[in-house]
Parts: sequence; structure tokens; C-alpha cells
Amino acid sequence: MFDTITFLKWLHIISSTVLFGTGLGTAFHGLASNMRGDLRAIVAGNKNVVLADWIFTAPAVIIQPATGVALMLEEGWPFDTHWILASVALYIFVGACWLPVVWLQMQMARIAEDCLTTGALLPPQYKRYFWWWFALGWPAFISMLVIFWLMVAKPDF
Repeated sequence: MFDTITFLKWLHIISSTVLFGTGLGTAFHGLASNMRGDLRAIVAGNKNVVLADWIFTAPAVIIQPATGVALMLEEGWPFDTHWILASVALYIFVGACWLPVVWLQMQMARIAEDCLTTGALLPPQYKRYFWWWFALGWPAFISMLVIFWLMVAKPDF
């Protein structure tokens, strides 16, 4: 028999797993390929990171709030519940980190591909983009951990 709440919880958990797992996986892949210093590996790593964001992260980013709102309505949680408001604020913050990261990844992929094609070295601009990409990942990662805790603990504060 179909149970709407169980299905919504399952979909919410799966999409959060995909969102978090892809973020962690692409961060590792992007960092590892860039730290190797091999331009071919950097180009391949950047392409894969961008592709993974389009295939996995973008759909999960949409599914998360959709299932979250549906669960709130099904479970009867008021929109002004503190742990929900904190989760939404953190989710928006994560998105504010992720959007520039996506742009940076696309720029890094383009620059690295151009350098591989022309035989040029990666310019200082690439390294600046890389370090911004790396720096923006940390607050987003920590915020996702806090969101997970809020979803599980549902603290009454």
C-alpha cells in the first residue's frame, strides 16, 4: 500500500544524500585533480565536477525544498517552526555558496581546457578561482551537517 509520508521522507533522504554525497565527491575529485598539477587531470577533473553538478546536484537542489514543504504540510508542521526556519536559512546560505561555486567550476574548466589546447600554463586567475572554490565549500559543507542535525533532532528552541 502507498504511504505518502513514508515516500516523501524516503525521497527527501535520498535527495539529501545525493546532494551531500555529490558535494563531497566533487570536492574530493576537484581538489585531488588540481593538487596533482597535471593539466590533463585538471581538465578531466573539472569537466567531471561540472557534469556531476548538472546531473546530480541540480535535481537534488530542487527536490529537497519540494519534498520538505510537502512533508511539512503532510506532517502538520507550521511554517514558523524554529528548526524548520533555521534549516531553510541554512539551505539558502548553502545555495548562496553553491551558485558562485558552479560559476567558478565552469570558468576553471574553460580556462584549463584553453591552457591544454594552447600549451599555456594555468594563469594566476585560475588559482584564485580554485581557492575561492575551495573556500566556499567549507561553510556549505558545515551548514549541510547542521541541517542534517536539525532534521533529525528537531530541537525546540
